[in-house]
Amino acid sequence: MAAFGTVFMPEMAITEFNGEQWSAPRKAAVEHIQLHPAAHVLHYSSTCFEGLKAFLHADGSVNIFRMEANIARLIQSSRLLSLPEVDAEMLREMITSIVATYADKTPTPPGSMYIRPTHIGTEPSIGKAAGASASSMLYVLLSPVGDYFSGGVRPLRLLIEEQGARCAAHMGMVKSGGNYASALQPIMQARAAVNADQVLFCPGGDVQETGAANFMLIDGDEIITKALDSSFLHGITRDSILTIARDMGLKVSERELSVDELLERAGKPHCEAALSGTAAVLTPVGTLIRNGTEHVVGTGTEGATTTKLRTALNEIQWGQRSDDYGWLTKVS
Repeated sequence: MAAFGTVFMPEMAITEFNGEQWSAPRKAAVEHIQLHPAAHVLHYSSTCFEGLKAFLHADGSVNIFRMEANIARLIQSSRLLSLPEVDAEMLREMITSIVATYADKTPTPPGSMYIRPTHIGTEPSIGKAAGASASSMLYVLLSPVGDYFSGGVRPLRLLIEEQGARCAAHMGMVKSGGNYASALQPIMQARAAVNADQVLFCPGGDVQETGAANFMLIDGDEIITKALDSSFLHGITRDSILTIARDMGLKVSERELSVDELLERAGKPHCEAALSGTAAVLTPVGTLIRNGTEHVVGTGTEGATTTKLRTALNEIQWGQRSDDYGWLTKVS
């Protein structure tokens, strides 16, 4: 199986904004896009994207999970980056059309069709370091992906970082490539130094998120996760998991969580921790590393609540459980 996100369908949906209006969306070959070397995105990182999935159900239909939430977040990210306004209906049609075109290429669960809408500034100007790109390009890529846990569930090792942040505080809720780039060096250094899988950014001792996922602490029947603000990404998988958890009778506490409290709670045998995101839904955390000391979370293995929550969400995505929340959009 090829590495996640390295295989693509031969066409994408694409449209351009010329400073006044969007072109009619069309399908185009994915081999290349044409950009001026002075394009705003290449110099000033005017780029945002989304990640969502389509699933093949037993009845043969293909269904996109939480498309409306992803569209709304891409529109929000575009506004916060001062990119041209994206029309929700246009993007909705682009996504559903390209997914329907390649519906027969959608893998069976636990595989899926990964969908990557991307918006970039294209104005050819290197004099706009403090100005918005007047033109832009919006496109939607498709990538068939397999089972994230094909090698078995392996609890992750997280290095706690209390000095640096994943990105600038006012940029946290923007799903922008620059935020991922700013976290790359700390993650690579953590892998080399302590064999960590990810970095848990906790500036000033405030537990926020890792380089690519939201963090949750599960203490018995309570889930503790950071309250929404502009400093970190408002994960759609996070929201989905918390919604299901509330309906299961779990207590959800969206509040500040300090590193000291995290480590105090994590040592309890019944405690669990997990990362939520589109790729893996909910991945267990087995070890937290702080100042050279390793702290085992609970038993160091995946806990029952983590498994139960991930299974419940997967069953909705795969059409094995009633979609009581209206999260699925049928496209074929």
